[in-house]
Amino acid sequence: MQNFDYMTPTRLIFGKNCITQLPEVMTQFGRKVLLTYGGGSIKKIGLYDKVKELLPDFEIVELSGIQPNPKYDPSVLDGVKLCKENDIDVILAVGGGSVLDCSKAIAAGAKYDGDPWDLISYKVKAKAALPIVDIITLAATGSEYDPGGVISRTETNDKIGYVDPLLYPAVSFLDPTYTFTVSKKQTAAGCADAMNHIMEQYFCEDSTILNDGFMEAGLKSLMINAKKCLENPEDYTARAEMMLTCTYGCNRIYALGNSPSGWPCHGMEHALSAYYDITHGEGLAIITPRWMKHILSDKTADRFVKYGVNVFGIDSSLDKYEIAEKAIQATYDFFLSIGIPMHLKEVGIDESRIEEMAHHVAENEGLENAWVPLLEKDIAEIFTASL
Repeated sequence: MQNFDYMTPTRLIFGKNCITQLPEVMTQFGRKVLLTYGGGSIKKIGLYDKVKELLPDFEIVELSGIQPNPKYDPSVLDGVKLCKENDIDVILAVGGGSVLDCSKAIAAGAKYDGDPWDLISYKVKAKAALPIVDIITLAATGSEYDPGGVISRTETNDKIGYVDPLLYPAVSFLDPTYTFTVSKKQTAAGCADAMNHIMEQYFCEDSTILNDGFMEAGLKSLMINAKKCLENPEDYTARAEMMLTCTYGCNRIYALGNSPSGWPCHGMEHALSAYYDITHGEGLAIITPRWMKHILSDKTADRFVKYGVNVFGIDSSLDKYEIAEKAIQATYDFFLSIGIPMHLKEVGIDESRIEEMAHHVAENEGLENAWVPLLEKDIAEIFTASL
């Protein structure tokens, strides 16, 4: 079991109508608020009006239009500018993980005098950040309970995971009813994203019985509840459990004491969505079974056996390679069963930039240090197998 130093400063407020506590929470941080959100879904479900109704005495400046795979330019730069021009005290992020990821970069950039990309690219370490409160409307990324976010810079095809302890949200509001109107596509993609967060931590060198059991339960919870949510979008119990399971995803709580894995599937998918702007969860679902097949070996087989037996109930008396192969196929079949396209060509990616993307990943993601090291040729082979 590995040493660790762990703290989670984020306050989680969970349940129906929990945002009635929003005025009390926001008052702690100041009266000048940057309200960040995406394409308008919060207006359709009445959440935008509810927030404005709850905060009549606050000065609210708005940044809308934050996209999936949030963009450095314009969203981060525009948000930083608004914070500085309006002397913002606190950011209120309302929406999914992309809105919150973008808000985290804004929070650090607002307290920095130089180019915010210096912070995102780790050229400079942030010394301060604005506090962030969020109201999450999509179960997926876990950004509401972690100190990081992913930002895309279109002109350079960079998609960077920016992590800093200063970026933990101060308070996260989690009302599962706000996920009732999430589309089937995004519900499925959110499930795939969260499952991969767990698998990135599960497939590692050193783990514990405790962590394995926690993660195996998380994977089963996501698979069972995602199907229930797809069948009945207003199943509160299923939406609630799925939301909380997703919330734990990147907080490290699933794997305290485990050795690091390098998060190889995320490293590869970052290139896919940076180059092609595809849905992150779908990209992960497509890559993951191909990565599993690529790394299956004497070194990894026993880990796949445990995964297959404990998550999918595969007969433990079978040959270990048969169990491993069945587990990989079961992973693929589950993603297919919830409606995710399972080939890159289905999401608009062909072979024309495979080598370019593989080189970009090899140069920037450090996957030569992953649990199973991936060199440029390995990455290209996984991309090609995913077509």
